[in-house]
Amino acid sequence: MARLRKAARRAGLLIAAGFLLLAGPVLADPALCSAERPLPLTPTDPDLCKSLIDAVRHPSALPLDQYEAKLNQFFGNYCHRDTASGWRRDKHVRDAGPFTATLVDGAWQGKGFGTHTPVVIWYSPDMADWLVEHRSGEDTGTNPPPPVPDGAIMVKEMFPYPAAACAAVDPVKLYPTSGAAIMIRDSKASHDGWFWGWYGFGPNGGWSPDWPPSPNNLLGNMGFAQYCMNCHASAKDNLTFASPRNIEGEPGRPLVYLSQSWSSLPSPPDHHREVTLPPDDVTRLGEPLYQADQGVDQALRAYLLKMPTWGSVPMMPSASFDNTWVAAGGPTAKDEFVTSTQCLGCHDAGSTGLQFDMTVPNPHGSNLINLSPYGTWRSSPMGLAGRDPFFFAQLASETQTFHPKSTAVVQDTCLGCHGIQGQRQFHIDTIADGSGTCTDPFTRDMVNAVPFPSADADLKHAKFGALARDGISCTSCHRMVLGDDAMAAVAKAPENACVAERQQRLNPLNTGFARTFTGSFLVGPPDKLIGPFEKPQVKPMQNALGITPEHNAVIKSSEVCGTCHTVHLPVLQDGNTIAHIYEQTTYPEWAFSAYRTGETPDGPLPLGPGKLAQSCQDCHMPSKTADGKPMRSKIASIQEYSNFPEAENNLGPEDIDLPVRDGFAAHTLVGLNVFLIKIAQQFPDVLGIPTADPMMGSKGVDPLVRTEQAMLDLAGNGTADVSVGKVSMSGDRLQATVTVHSKTGHKLPSGVGFRRAFVEFQVLDGNGDTLWASGRTNAAGALVDQAGTPLDGEYWWTDDCKSRIRPEARLMQPHFQTIGRQDQAQIYQELVSTPPPNASEAMCGPGKDPQGMLTTSFLSICTTVKDNRILPQGYLPLSDRLKIASELGAGEELAMEAGATGVGGDPDYTTGGGDSLVYDLPLSDLPPGSRPVAVKATLYYQAQPPFYLQDRMCTATGEDPERLKFLVGHLNVEGTQVAGWKLSVVSSGQVALPLPQSP
Repeated sequence: MARLRKAARRAGLLIAAGFLLLAGPVLADPALCSAERPLPLTPTDPDLCKSLIDAVRHPSALPLDQYEAKLNQFFGNYCHRDTASGWRRDKHVRDAGPFTATLVDGAWQGKGFGTHTPVVIWYSPDMADWLVEHRSGEDTGTNPPPPVPDGAIMVKEMFPYPAAACAAVDPVKLYPTSGAAIMIRDSKASHDGWFWGWYGFGPNGGWSPDWPPSPNNLLGNMGFAQYCMNCHASAKDNLTFASPRNIEGEPGRPLVYLSQSWSSLPSPPDHHREVTLPPDDVTRLGEPLYQADQGVDQALRAYLLKMPTWGSVPMMPSASFDNTWVAAGGPTAKDEFVTSTQCLGCHDAGSTGLQFDMTVPNPHGSNLINLSPYGTWRSSPMGLAGRDPFFFAQLASETQTFHPKSTAVVQDTCLGCHGIQGQRQFHIDTIADGSGTCTDPFTRDMVNAVPFPSADADLKHAKFGALARDGISCTSCHRMVLGDDAMAAVAKAPENACVAERQQRLNPLNTGFARTFTGSFLVGPPDKLIGPFEKPQVKPMQNALGITPEHNAVIKSSEVCGTCHTVHLPVLQDGNTIAHIYEQTTYPEWAFSAYRTGETPDGPLPLGPGKLAQSCQDCHMPSKTADGKPMRSKIASIQEYSNFPEAENNLGPEDIDLPVRDGFAAHTLVGLNVFLIKIAQQFPDVLGIPTADPMMGSKGVDPLVRTEQAMLDLAGNGTADVSVGKVSMSGDRLQATVTVHSKTGHKLPSGVGFRRAFVEFQVLDGNGDTLWASGRTNAAGALVDQAGTPLDGEYWWTDDCKSRIRPEARLMQPHFQTIGRQDQAQIYQELVSTPPPNASEAMCGPGKDPQGMLTTSFLSICTTVKDNRILPQGYLPLSDRLKIASELGAGEELAMEAGATGVGGDPDYTTGGGDSLVYDLPLSDLPPGSRPVAVKATLYYQAQPPFYLQDRMCTATGEDPERLKFLVGHLNVEGTQVAGWKLSVVSSGQVALPLPQSP
């Protein structure tokens, strides 16, 4: 019995201790409240507040830069704390989630798990009235309630953890150490109906207006349709969880959470503050050159051209401007395309600050690798397409030099891919409001359009400029419609304005799927988005954007990629279209290979699947780990019911809890264009982009670093193998056979025609020094002989850019089956030529004899001069390729263009899979007295060969070519994987030579 009494007393002490812990706010030491100030922080100029309130209540009435100036005055004077004008506040500082303490190395470590740091919300009079009327009880008010009235305001002030430290302090004496999240109702501006923002108080509050943009080009601090909706879309109505039980003077008590706040604990960082506050200086992932690289400058023969400096290089508009949203009353056709800012809140990892789905631990550090759709896409070449400096310099060459009489069609055609969302939405909107026709072009100048400041604003085109700069973005693919029946159903919808005209201009004789080539696909309605998973949760996206996500297996088909990666273009001459030709055939190359799946949205193709059947997505959007296990993850980061701190007025678990799914696919979408990624890493300020992920921040590996690593992994493991065999030294000759085995499901290389790969073959001595080599390069990656003299075709222009070098000769390195000299090199590439003067359609096309000069112009391709790019395995003969091309709706030229040209009957180009060539060299070519002991073969890749770069510098002037000239000259490649302007793909390693045999 005594033991029982003792146990009861002990239990009573524990219970009492528990009550004391729960009563943390009462026991909290006021000295711990670092936010407390000696005097109230309330309006000092009521008249100023009155003069500002009308403007503050109408965010859409002013451009953002002007509106923020007034908002800064309003909040900077604490006008929202004006109780005399009817503003109301919460009862006290309250937690938004648990606060826990953990004993680490003998000291308590505190950490908060709130959706925000501790808060006090202030409510404008109409906001408070709405809450009291419609959320004061389970049965009070209509269900659903009416919308929150326009002009209503909530200001969520945020304070340091734990809330108990400041709970006993009068809120008007508290300085919002983490600023305030604001919501201002303006239903006329956006579908969600709110202006969202973060504001920091006082000179040290960290807030700055969104003009000028932050040095790191991060998301804006304020605006409509912000990422805040990733949590707020889980509210049952009106995108707010607010409850009158929190308001001073109203019945009820705020929610309480576990708060282990009995000890003085350091306040953890606030995730929301980290997201909104960038560092002052530009964050680069690599150190560029301050002075231009003279070696590259000389090697590109551009030393006579004026090189821009850091002070004069033209900057692209900041990505902070790249925000469009679903308008009020939408979604309609005018909201068909929106920027990725509308998706990143939910489909980037870590956006809530609490859950880190869609990530894996970094094996080389303490942070996380972001595998989310947004995180992997944003830093890919697809995500950077709207800011690609090579593309814009190419466009300048096309309009200034190659086709100055066709600038309208050239700009609209080219930006219909790289700036697809802006180009498409421009046509949709101008047709809908009757202000334009389908012949009115979307232009390069429109891509630069920004909404403010007043001096630079192009309000008419700012929406389209933001969409174009956003790249080949989310709504580009996730609204695609494929399949004859599905396309017929939407062909005349307003969201497909001018697509039929584009199809007729680019694919006039094609039918079916082939009609959609060159990105000429149709899209579905603006209130739907398609994805690969069944039974998606629909209410969060419906609440935020008015869009319903739907399962559609089409999104997993290779045709989603094939519509853009089959590029069919007009051949222009003197302002006229004389023919059409295929500039790029990546999808058909796959469809003609052993990797084909044999299936399309319209059904099976002739000959069925190949022996190595894989879709484009299987390689470029991996859904399995390196050891072949399916990747498993939730597909979004939102405020769920079961996995988040309790909140009032939220939807139930059946609407917002997300399952973990197999087959989660990273939107990696990379090839081997490491050069573009290096430029983005070193020159984010010039391209106008951030380097940090907007949601993960310091918790994640920088996305551009991960993208580069994905490219290097693809190069080393998924592109090719190189081997050296049949090595012999007999008499006075050395012989070796080099074999390149392709692992790709299309030509190697593929894509735009100027990409190339080449083999470097070296004879080495015992020290590893090169005695003889085919495939040497100079500082800019130009192939040279043993004396450093460029090989034929490496440069097209004289040093002063005034004339071409023997253009009639079409100088190049032919396809070799045997190489015996150091001024010969095996280059896997496509070279094309222009039409001759006054050309006719009969002069252009596959198999036609070239009569013009070599060209990098996409719209001047008359015929192919050389195409020895390595074919994929199991490549079909022409007769079979014709069957598949016909089923796709294309003519015989597609099957012919996808073949090889100028390979001289090389048997390796019959069924594909690789190429073998013999190096047969006289030992007398080696330095006197040297002793060869090994040979080595290396496959290199160049996304932008020197002749291509030189052509950009010599064929255009203005901001875009000047920007590219600066980037190329100042890119620091020393010590990187692209040193010498070439990417090492794979090497055979040193292969020992046998002892010489007597003749």
